[in-house]
Amino acid sequence: MSETLTPLVDRFGRAVTYLRVSVTDRCDFRCTYCMSEAMTFLPRKDLLTLEEIDRLASAFVARGVRKLRLTGGEPLVRRNIMWLIEALSRHLGNGLDELTLTTNGSQLEHHAEALAACGVKRINVSLDTLDAAKFRVLTRWGDFDKVLRGIDAADRAGLKIKINAVALRGCNEDEIAELLRWSHGRGFDLTLIETMPMGEIDADRTDQYLPLSLVRARLEQHFTLADIPFQSGGPARYTQVAETGGRLGFITPMTHNFCESCNRVRVTCTGTLFMCLGQEDAADLKQPMRASKSDAVLHAAIDEAIGRKPKGHDFIIDRTAAPSLSRHMSTTGG
Repeated sequence: MSETLTPLVDRFGRAVTYLRVSVTDRCDFRCTYCMSEAMTFLPRKDLLTLEEIDRLASAFVARGVRKLRLTGGEPLVRRNIMWLIEALSRHLGNGLDELTLTTNGSQLEHHAEALAACGVKRINVSLDTLDAAKFRVLTRWGDFDKVLRGIDAADRAGLKIKINAVALRGCNEDEIAELLRWSHGRGFDLTLIETMPMGEIDADRTDQYLPLSLVRARLEQHFTLADIPFQSGGPARYTQVAETGGRLGFITPMTHNFCESCNRVRVTCTGTLFMCLGQEDAADLKQPMRASKSDAVLHAAIDEAIGRKPKGHDFIIDRTAAPSLSRHMSTTGG
């Protein structure tokens, strides 16, 4: 790192070491808690090119980002995505500790070996149910067997897998113990996530919202959960499950936010930097990146934005209120 490129530290003294980059807002699923079935996606001309995503992510690595996660939508539906992953892999061991992605698993069967060859060591797979019929209802378009084949392919390729499941009242709350046993039985960590009020969907989130404090209390009727200091670099707080030997994470933006230790920022597929998932304040990085072949203007824009990173978010789920944020998670990057 050159002397002029200092590490990114916000006004609260938090070092920004984790960047999540959405490579597309498109997805081949329409999960009921994430988006409406009749989604209008961004015009392709508005998206950053893969070369621009590489340049932008590389600028953050030069400023001390050690973990880079590609998201979407579904990142593996982006055309030529493996070119980008291979390009970014050049930073591994040269500033970057980890290159990873979050996926719905639908394309893993085709890409798992190539991901491993690029130095990807672990991935997060979103899977909210083990019931094929319920999976189809939840995702609207998803093929459960295809996702399982993708998970198997990733496992064979040597990728470490963490299962992410959104806890949904009246939907999968009676399956969480089974999902825990299945995940740990396969050697996968499991992380549970509270649904977040982002974007209009075809449902009422007050009907979906299930506090993880309640989920944990229910699980503790059958399992012994011990808090552990393990960190994966993200917001999850982890427990060790004595009966299975596996780790169980909780991401609780609603009941117990994790803002005091936030080390993350997000860049959308249009080059918009969100300093906080739960706030609307953002910075355009596309314009300064396109304004000059030099990265000096880009770095100045990043510095200005990090200086505005807020102390935390203010998510609220209320039947009488609009979503806390108008944008969908797929727009920001999951």
